[in-house]
Amino acid sequence: MFQKVLIAEDMDFINSGIKAELSKLNIGKIDFIQYCDEALLKLKRAHLDGCPYDLLISDLSFEEDGKVQQLKGGEDLVQAVRKAFPTLKIVVFSIEDKIFTIQKLFESFKINGYVWKNRDGLRELKQALQKIYNTESIYISPHCARAIAKSNVIEIGDYDLFLIDCLSKGYAQEQISLELQEKKWTPSSVSAVEKRLKFLKEHFNANNPAHLVAIAKDLGLV
Repeated sequence: MFQKVLIAEDMDFINSGIKAELSKLNIGKIDFIQYCDEALLKLKRAHLDGCPYDLLISDLSFEEDGKVQQLKGGEDLVQAVRKAFPTLKIVVFSIEDKIFTIQKLFESFKINGYVWKNRDGLRELKQALQKIYNTESIYISPHCARAIAKSNVIEIGDYDLFLIDCLSKGYAQEQISLELQEKKWTPSSVSAVEKRLKFLKEHFNANNPAHLVAIAKDLGLV
């Protein structure tokens, strides 16, 4: 089992629950940190001292309390940690269940597990650690499993996100075309915008632009 674990979570009562559950796994050392910047520094310090962590468990949302932070939340932390430590095991423990967010964490940041923070979350967290350690495979809570199902894979990029964001602001296709030209993004013609929005509506089974925006918000795209 993992012998040195760092948990990035700003709620004390959740930390207490995690500690109680993970103590059943005979983990040698469990440390807690409430700020993302400090979590990254702690990981780096441990690595330099020759006693690195085996696992990072992080929430996604951290309440702002006035302390200036370079890393604005758990997603920023995961991204920075994965860049600094490509082989470190990372498990996200969060109430967030939006498909796009979870897909991004697995596909872009190569997390090893995603546990939905619900009434069974602590039990699932223990299961996740056992599975990841024993099988080297990923873990995802059943409630969120649809996020990595092939039928739900959303292959869209910044261009598509920009189009949807423009729609959410009420921009017409002509205005979106001008915005794209200003950004020097291509294709930027009105016909290209119309064609791509048609594809996105079909892809998400949206009836109209407003419906597309609503679906995108539900998925955490905008």
